[in-house]
Amino acid sequence: MTSSAGSSCTSTPGQKQRRSSRLSCHTPGRDSQPLSALGDFQTLPLEIFQMVLNYLSVKDISMLSMVSKTISSRLINYISTSSGTRRLLLQDFHNPELRGRKGGASILEHYKSLGLLLKRCTLLLPTRDRLKYVHKVLSGVSCFKLNGCASPLHCLGLQCYGVFLQILTAGWDELECHRVFNFLWELSNLARKVQTVVSGKPGSARRLELRIRLYCRGVLLSPGSHRSDSAFWLTRILKPWPMVNQARLLYIIFGPVSSLDGHVVWQKMIEGPTDETSLKGLADAIKLLYGTEAREWTADDVISLVDELSVLPQEWLMENNARLLLLSGNSICFTFLASKAVNGRAVELARLMVFMALVCEKDLYCMDWAVKMMQKVCKVFSTPWERNNFLQCLENTFARMLMDTLQAVLAGERDEEDSSFLNLFHLVNAQANFHKEILYLAMGSSSSS
Repeated sequence: MTSSAGSSCTSTPGQKQRRSSRLSCHTPGRDSQPLSALGDFQTLPLEIFQMVLNYLSVKDISMLSMVSKTISSRLINYISTSSGTRRLLLQDFHNPELRGRKGGASILEHYKSLGLLLKRCTLLLPTRDRLKYVHKVLSGVSCFKLNGCASPLHCLGLQCYGVFLQILTAGWDELECHRVFNFLWELSNLARKVQTVVSGKPGSARRLELRIRLYCRGVLLSPGSHRSDSAFWLTRILKPWPMVNQARLLYIIFGPVSSLDGHVVWQKMIEGPTDETSLKGLADAIKLLYGTEAREWTADDVISLVDELSVLPQEWLMENNARLLLLSGNSICFTFLASKAVNGRAVELARLMVFMALVCEKDLYCMDWAVKMMQKVCKVFSTPWERNNFLQCLENTFARMLMDTLQAVLAGERDEEDSSFLNLFHLVNAQANFHKEILYLAMGSSSSS
């Protein structure tokens, strides 16, 4: 059986077939030239090529960009066209019904894919040129700017920008990430804006505080980032400022906010006991800075930061201090308490320890945690007298707080929630459970010996 002329690549009898016959066996019409870097797209006019791209998903276009430098260059041109901009720069940031798209991918997923596309297209460019190109592409999206959206609380723009940057910079070394931060810092004029909010009276620039909070949390501290990345970006945000301003900025970014307008609530910690929800953001940030990922922070730095936080805008209620320490984890809690012991602040340490017992009672933590923490702190004291003095201060604090609370109940100082009686109830139970755990510990030690 003979093959057709169009498909035959066999050699004639007696002729040695060349092993490197790639160019001699092309399809008709391509025998005289090598394959183009554009492959089969070589035959398509540019307009048709761009029309084909409109039928591909962003992930597929991203994969296509890796085929060759020539195709990558064509894609860069496509992204800058009006058709590419409409196709790629989705701006459904305010309509919750439009956040879910075909295939179940949300607008956040779309910008993750777009980040990967631009990462691949600009792979061979220097970092500075990559950033300039990305800024040129995204500059038309007003919701990506710090002051660009009229309704920032109901907008996904900054979060989309954040996940885009997270994918774009993934795997970049620290020097490149420094350049990214400096680029964004200058682009948003954040230095001047932060200076305004940290130097003025807390709450005097509420709208600017809100904008800075949303920008830092959405763009620089994008949710879902690795802890090491979050530690890097948070360090870049805080480190340029003195410690007192670092604490102010930390509160602006992670402190409690109003459920009505989203503004930072500065009086929350001084007006009354607060809940875990209001303190969780601050506690998580403190744990991040105290962890091994934040190499530029020492234990003393973090303790000083917590100290500065506890007087913003005035001295916090001791119960709120205690709750923040509990939420911050065992390591930072012990380090903070130990620093009080080492510096001879036994009375302050005793009050804090009592309020920790009270928080354990109110928030249903195991009371043996508070007792074991007290036992650990006692080992820090250098002499038996210092340890005994602390224990005496602890008992005196329990007694004084009980008498003050009982006096408030007897005086009829009641509000709608009858908080005075409730405080007395919790305090009595806290003292009883605290001492019960001490007895268990003492009796267990004596029976084992």
